[in-house]
Amino acid sequence: MKSLYCSLPFLFVVVCSLSWVNASANSHENFLDCLSSYHPQESSSISKVIYTETNSSYSEILESSIQNYRFFTTNTPKPLVIVTPLNISHVQATIHCSKKHGLQIRIRSGGHDFEGLSYVSQVPFVVIDLVHFRSIDVDVENEEAWIQSGAITGEVYYRINERSTNLTFPGAVGHTVGIGGFISGGGYGLLFRKYGLAADNVIDAMFVDANGRVLDRKLMGEDLFWAIRGGGGGSFGIVLSWKVKLVHVPSTVTVAAVRRTLEQNATQLLHRWQYVAPNLPNDVYSVVSISTTNSTENGERTVVATFVSVFQGGANELIPLMQERFPELGLVREDYIEMTWIESILLLTGLTNQTSEVLLDRSYKNFFLSPSFKGKSDYMRKPMPEIVIQGLWSRLLEDEARISTLNIIAYGGKMDEIPETETPFPHRKGTLYKISYYVGWQEDDNSNPQRYISWIRKVYKYMGPFVSKYPREAYLNYRDLDIGRNNNEGKASYKQASVWGRKYFKENFDRLTYVKAKIDPENFFRHEQSIPPRFH
Repeated sequence: MKSLYCSLPFLFVVVCSLSWVNASANSHENFLDCLSSYHPQESSSISKVIYTETNSSYSEILESSIQNYRFFTTNTPKPLVIVTPLNISHVQATIHCSKKHGLQIRIRSGGHDFEGLSYVSQVPFVVIDLVHFRSIDVDVENEEAWIQSGAITGEVYYRINERSTNLTFPGAVGHTVGIGGFISGGGYGLLFRKYGLAADNVIDAMFVDANGRVLDRKLMGEDLFWAIRGGGGGSFGIVLSWKVKLVHVPSTVTVAAVRRTLEQNATQLLHRWQYVAPNLPNDVYSVVSISTTNSTENGERTVVATFVSVFQGGANELIPLMQERFPELGLVREDYIEMTWIESILLLTGLTNQTSEVLLDRSYKNFFLSPSFKGKSDYMRKPMPEIVIQGLWSRLLEDEARISTLNIIAYGGKMDEIPETETPFPHRKGTLYKISYYVGWQEDDNSNPQRYISWIRKVYKYMGPFVSKYPREAYLNYRDLDIGRNNNEGKASYKQASVWGRKYFKENFDRLTYVKAKIDPENFFRHEQSIPPRFH
């Protein structure tokens, strides 16, 4: 009867909503009883990490690592329960009881999912927040570390730097990015042209599957170990910790940054950059950040491009390199700043007036543009003609784009050397650069952000003829439900999921679906862009 009501328009919306609420309430109570009885001897400890809407700390815990307030409105669906496990048995209990009582699970490490999929669902759900799973065990002698998924990148950088200033992990630029989601989507950062992605430097993992089994690399097998290193979070199970290789950084790092407006030949410089940056030595990370500003000449808005290079070495090496490869940029000695590796992280994340201890602050809200935003991504295999760049400028000067930016990140280097099939992340050889598009808005517009979302979709459509094709590639960690989605229950056929899956994974998508069928045939771990199981 419920399905009949729900298939009819308008008249029975209230009936359907009430039945959903009642079902949720029953599942909620039964779920809590199940958690208490799963390990009776631990009932007191697990009760301390359970938060429901009646708990005074519920909203604080939910908001603590929400990084996009687009998904923190009065209309955003909230979890029935938030569990912040202290140990593996708490995770196993939450999985068991969620399965038993028909609740979906969302897994949150840092809360940076662009579409909020680590803490939002359209069906009754529970959030496992890994905030207490953040230990970092550094082994300097063997140049390895075990890092739990709830650690943020800043904590990882800080703890490794405590032990050795010449070792680090190739993590994210943003210091509050959670390690679990970051590695699960591949994970690029300042060192990816030299050492590859974060996922390329994982050598073991501790994983819990839908049956509560705890598996390391040997027990899970190479197929699943391959899948979790770039196949996305929330599809296969829960990775609680990662064993990673540490990489070398020099005592001196040099950052060169210069801003150029349209009046200062930004168009021609960006056009030239496309040919230079992907061919720079592996020690150079190169990005162009594009936004708008008021012109110093007439006060009108203009486009400004900030060219940034981060070099693993001293200025005496970088200066002649840039003079030879990119003299048009007009860098002078004062544009080059030498610093330590950890200082370069603080600089690139906008924390230059802070001590390195700020990297340990999970609550720090260093919003990239504004608290609410929409993001998209593209990969480029051919340079853009100047006329295409000029078309981008006109769109950036529209009113809806006042809080917007384009980041253009050069590829090449080590990324050209790693096969597309090495991990699920396929954007390797032949990729010149990646474009990330962002548009933000003020909190007052959160109830109706459509004009800004329409703007970024229009820019994305404009770029269609000039970016990668068949498929038009996208970066999984810049999640974008516009490119395709499963239904609200997270279910999809192989054909439906292929629409978005091939954009993220290309031909690796097929292998991911077979791995999913082996490890989670009932499709318990699922969301709007989770991998569906495909059986031979």
